[in-house]
This record gives sequence, structure tokens and C-alpha cells, in this order.
Amino acid sequence: MPGVNIKRILVEEDARPYGLTQRILNRLPNVPVEPVSRQGPVESLRHLVAGKETLYLSSHRGNLLKPCPGTKEYICCGYQILNLAANCPLDCSYCILQFYFLNQPYLRIFANLEDRLGHFLNVIDNESGQIFRIGTGEFTDSLALDHITHWSDLLLPQFSRRKNAVLELKTKTTQINRLLASRYRDRIIVSWSLNSSQVSAREEREAATIKKRVEAAKRCQAEGFTLGFHFDPLVHHPDWRDGYVKTIELLDKYIDPRGIIWISMGSLRFMPGLKPIIRKRHPKSTILNGEFIVGLDGKVRYFKAIRTDLYYFMREQLEKWYPDLGLYLCMESDEVWQTSMGWTPETSAGLCHYLDRRVLKFFG
Repeated sequence: MPGVNIKRILVEEDARPYGLTQRILNRLPNVPVEPVSRQGPVESLRHLVAGKETLYLSSHRGNLLKPCPGTKEYICCGYQILNLAANCPLDCSYCILQFYFLNQPYLRIFANLEDRLGHFLNVIDNESGQIFRIGTGEFTDSLALDHITHWSDLLLPQFSRRKNAVLELKTKTTQINRLLASRYRDRIIVSWSLNSSQVSAREEREAATIKKRVEAAKRCQAEGFTLGFHFDPLVHHPDWRDGYVKTIELLDKYIDPRGIIWISMGSLRFMPGLKPIIRKRHPKSTILNGEFIVGLDGKVRYFKAIRTDLYYFMREQLEKWYPDLGLYLCMESDEVWQTSMGWTPETSAGLCHYLDRRVLKFFG
């Protein structure tokens, strides 16, 4: 697959005994393996490139399951993040991981996942009255490394049998073979991040094309999986309306909208510290060409009028295709919701309730 070219594997001493470590090493028998002590900071942008060719097997010492780091200033969806790994083999110009993991650039895999599995599953089981919407795509692509890690083999059976949780696997790849080989479908959502083809070709290096993503989604839907899509980040660029309409036309051509649990929309936003990294690592990027302001959360984002225009247009086009897609905004204010969507959940709790109802509608 484009974007995955593992040239070496670093193994921390405390990760060596775990079964996942041994299975990964067996799947990559020709890749050099180096034992290492716990990694310290790496102070160079050039390591971000080499890091995407290096698997770093370690053990996770904190909680694997954590709430999405939203902010009280904007409405948050109440997502829960299952931390399987840190960093991504893809190389999108706007990716915040370049900033978050600047000093830890390797593809870090948490080898003790199986040992910690029981802990976070107990958290789910002990809160039977709560619906857990859990994703693995916050700090890595959910499927880009699945052919190496076989995470889906481990996770799909566990989530399919739990009635108060769903697992969302979010990707920009076509790496779906492990999913299709599984016999588990219930309570599993396979999602693709989408954009215009112009933005994808210029800014989403090593990701699959938009058409290939939608074709992969079609295969998963035909095999019984529930789908999700995420237009995030929406990018204000020349002919953006035409570009996004063409992506929606692809969805119309390949996807049955009745099988989509939700579609989120979010506009380009980033920490100020990411800007010089983009300038240096992606000199041909035009992602920073726009009118920006620092938002209430400290992130740089488009002016409110631009964001509202993006969302209003996308909502209008998507609802023309199908009126019940579970559309929602990611990290936006009550005012932007009302202006662009025609309604508002008012609070983060309100948005959680809305998305939980979508879960109940699709899975009971």
C-alpha cells in the first residue's frame, strides 16, 4: 500500500515479551530489528520522514481509552479514543501529528494492547447505561497498519458482542482486507476521511485517492459494514464548491446512503506551532492560503463567515443527496451550528445525545 514502507523496527526491552511484538516481527522477517531503551526526544524535522519508515514497539503505561480532547468553548461529540498507536504512515500536509509528535516521530505501536484490553473493556461493561462511541483514528490511521498489526482481528470480536459500544475505524486508505476476512460486522463502523480531489492530490501525500476510498467503502458496505464519512478538514480553495460536489457525486455513484450512520464536517484548524512545520516540510502546499483567526481554543481557523459558508453549502448538497445522513459539525460554536445547519444541539451533551440516537437507530 502507498505510504507503508517499513525499513527498520525498534523494540523496547519491555515490549519484547508480548505476543503482538512477536507476531509483527514474524510478519516482517526481512526488516532489520534493533533493541532500544525507552525513546528520548529526537530534535529534528528530518526524522519525521525516517520515522514513517520505522516501527517503534513499546508498551503503553497510561490509560488506553480516553475521551477526545475537546474544549469547552466549542460543541464536542463526546468521542472516546482507543490509543493503539501514535503517529501515521501517511503524510498529510495539515496533519497535527507533525506537531504533537515532532520529538517522537516513529510509528509507535503499543505492544501490550492485548494485556490492557480487559481493563478498558471492563470500563465499558461497568457502565452499561452509557453508549461508548470509540475510535482508533485520533493519533494514527485506523487501518493503514492493520495488515501488519492485525488490530481488527483482535478488536472486532470484542466490540461486536457489546451492546453499549461501537467501534469506528477511520482511514484514508484502502487497507480493508483484514476487515473483509472477519466474520464480525455488528457495531463496527468503517469510516473514510474525504475531501475534494484537488485537496487530496496536493495535501494528502501517500493517502489513497478519493475515488479509491469511496470504492473501498462500497466494498465494505456490500460486505455488511455500516459506513461513516468525515469531511474534515474542509478547505477553502479555488473552485471548492465544484470540487466537493464531485466528491458527493462519487458517493452517490457508489454508496447506498441508507447505510451511513453519520457524516461529520469540520473546517481546517491547527495549532499555531504547526505553521512553520508545514512551510518547511510541505513547501508546495497551499493549505495556509486563506483568511485565518485564532479561535477560542487557541487553534488557527478560518473566519466564521468562511466556515459557515463551507458548512451551509455542504449541508445543502448532502441533504439533496439524502436527507437523513446524521450530519454534524466538529468543534464549532452554537452560533455556527444554527447559521449553517439550521439547528443546534446547543451543548456537547446535546450532540452526544444526537449521535447516541444514531447508534440506537442502526444497532439497537
